[in-house]
Amino acid sequence: MSRIGKLPIPLPAGVTVTVKAPDVTVTGPKGSVSMRLHHRMNIATTATEITVSVPSPDNRNDRALWGLGRQLLANAVTGVTKGFEKRLEISGVGFKAAVQGANLNLNLGFSHPVVFTPPVGITLAVEKNVIVVSGIDKQVVGEAAATIRRLKPPEPYKGKGIKYSDEVVRRKAGKVVKAAGAK
Repeated sequence: MSRIGKLPIPLPAGVTVTVKAPDVTVTGPKGSVSMRLHHRMNIATTATEITVSVPSPDNRNDRALWGLGRQLLANAVTGVTKGFEKRLEISGVGFKAAVQGANLNLNLGFSHPVVFTPPVGITLAVEKNVIVVSGIDKQVVGEAAATIRRLKPPEPYKGKGIKYSDEVVRRKAGKVVKAAGAK
């Protein structure tokens, strides 16, 4: 049995789930998330929880889909109640970020500013050298944060670039200059 898949998903107050197999829509105070789950998953809803099951839990593929489907639904419920956010830090002399309208304007040491247009449902905020990417869909938030990070990933010598706030960049030693008379 799937240890994750068999766990029920509690439904907070104000969250409704509509199931029209294989499509599921989760609506809450922050918005609505729609997804298409695998056709072999069975979704049962009550007023307080959602349970996910599969026709044959002994089948390896069904067990994998079972845990995945349950976690996707749990992420949708969390997204419409609390939302998700990723924080990115910019480090480097002259590296700046500013929000202009819905777009993010980045100065990353290139000869031109880089403008990032967020996908639908994503909000961007800048606090000093920290970019906050937030939204209700965990997958879209993660993809938007990864796209921003990909513009200038942190380099290993001085650590300049864009990194996740909880990411640790392994630093390398630079070139070592030998003394003039020693061989």
